[in-house]
Amino acid sequence: MPALPKVDTIWMDGQLVAWDDAQVHVLTHALHYGSGVFEGIRCYETADGPAVFRLTEHMQRLERSAKMLRMTPTYSVEEMVDATKAAISANKLPACYIRPVMMRGYGVMGLDPLPAPVQTFIAVWPWDSYLGEESLLHGVDAGISSWRQRSVNSTPPQIKATGNYINSSFARMEANDHGYAEAILLNEAGYVCEGTGENIFVVRDELIVTPPVSDGVLEGITRDTIIALAQDMDMDIVEDHLTRADLYIADEIFFTGTAAEVVPVRSVDHREIGDPGPMTKAIQESYFKVVRGQDSEYDYWLERV
Repeated sequence: MPALPKVDTIWMDGQLVAWDDAQVHVLTHALHYGSGVFEGIRCYETADGPAVFRLTEHMQRLERSAKMLRMTPTYSVEEMVDATKAAISANKLPACYIRPVMMRGYGVMGLDPLPAPVQTFIAVWPWDSYLGEESLLHGVDAGISSWRQRSVNSTPPQIKATGNYINSSFARMEANDHGYAEAILLNEAGYVCEGTGENIFVVRDELIVTPPVSDGVLEGITRDTIIALAQDMDMDIVEDHLTRADLYIADEIFFTGTAAEVVPVRSVDHREIGDPGPMTKAIQESYFKVVRGQDSEYDYWLERV
């Protein structure tokens, strides 16, 4: 994976700081205990300038994650939205990936996070599709991970917490070792959950199925977008349990996520799914028109910089 590209500044606790100066103390609480929450957001280049896709909804989800960790935000959703736009403008980026982080900072040590101060950062930088541009066209090979999704009663998957993603890292490293581009995690009951950083959709006999949030998946904003687009395109789509066998006999499978966007799955555990199917391609095409400001019906999802 290429090195992270530098830009000029990062927004830190109310001010823009030079990229190389955006640092925290080595005894920061989140560094030791994973006591942070984050978002992944994209800004797209449009005919009317840079536009962030569903920015307010992302910041509202960040606030919900913080609430579940009993972390009191130091900035409102509206202030975070404005700060994001300021960071994009300051760095003169026509399109970018956006990473807001709210975390327990420096000041105390120990497992009780409540006394630690809350710090907030927003970084922006150019970043292509997470699984690679080729993945959008030709799909990826995936494998069922031996690692299970986190239980809803351990560290709930609905919290987009920094510490939660150690589990995803285990699965992703295993997938890479086995020659797969991505892993698919099952929950403890054996039902399909999601990829390491994406939600999953399965098509069979022109019915689209995605796992319910109660099965242990992140309440993805791209997931919600795809459900809405599919319904508006008069496609049949439901939330229901999926087993690994459902993946093996699927007509089409695709991943969705802010970083990955809409990525077809070419095979699962060496069972060929095939080239991107018609429903996947139609949804992918619709999605990219929406985020790039080429479909006025969904313009309300775009927040101009």
